[in-house]
Order: sequence, then structure tokens, then C-alpha cells
Amino acid sequence: MNLSEYFESLKGIGILATSNSDGEVDQALYARPHVVDDETIVLIMANRLSYSNLQANPQASYMFIEDADGYKGKRLYLSKIKEDNDPEFVESLRRRKRHNEECGTAGSAVYFKVEKVRPLVGD
Repeated sequence: MNLSEYFESLKGIGILATSNSDGEVDQALYARPHVVDDETIVLIMANRLSYSNLQANPQASYMFIEDADGYKGKRLYLSKIKEDNDPEFVESLRRRKRHNEECGTAGSAVYFKVEKVRPLVGD
């Protein structure tokens, strides 16, 4: 199953881990990524700590825990490639429409190269 089929067919919890230039790590809940192809994903990010960390350190890790019995999921090792700050484009990507009072803006569509994919548990 490729990444697009995987994320479209399953529900679960996503966690993005980033760190700043000093190596201080942050983790945040994130929705399922938008899959461009098996080497590229997009996350919609508000201008908060995770987004700020990526400006200083483009490396991140995304962990997806499937809604299933046991420990199933994937770990994606990521490198930021680019971002798109066009509000209309960002809104077009959203799976759920919501008011942006929480974020203040539509956010950014941040593109990542998928460097490696590993299972949630073991190898």
C-alpha cells in the first residue's frame, strides 16, 4: 500500500516532532498529511512553535498511530522542501473547514521530502 492509499484509508492520530537550532524538541498533534507522491507530503501548519522550528531546522519526524487494536502505524522521517503561503491554496487543502480565529491566518502548506518510512513498532 502506498502512502496516499494508507493515509486515505485509515484514521488515527498524527504527531509531528521538530526541534529548533539549539536542539530543543517540540511535539504537536497534526492531521493526516496530504500525499503528493511516495516521496512528498504536505502538512498545513499555523505560525506556531513547530512552524518556527522548521525555519531554523528543516528536519522533522511524523508519527501516525492507527485507530486499531495494538500498536500499528508509521514513522516518517522528513526534510522540509518548500512552503506555500497562499491562503486560498491552503484553505483548498483542508479536509475540515473551520474558522481561523485559532490560528489568526490560513497558515502555510509545508512540503516535506519523505526520507524514510518505518513501522510504528520495530523494523
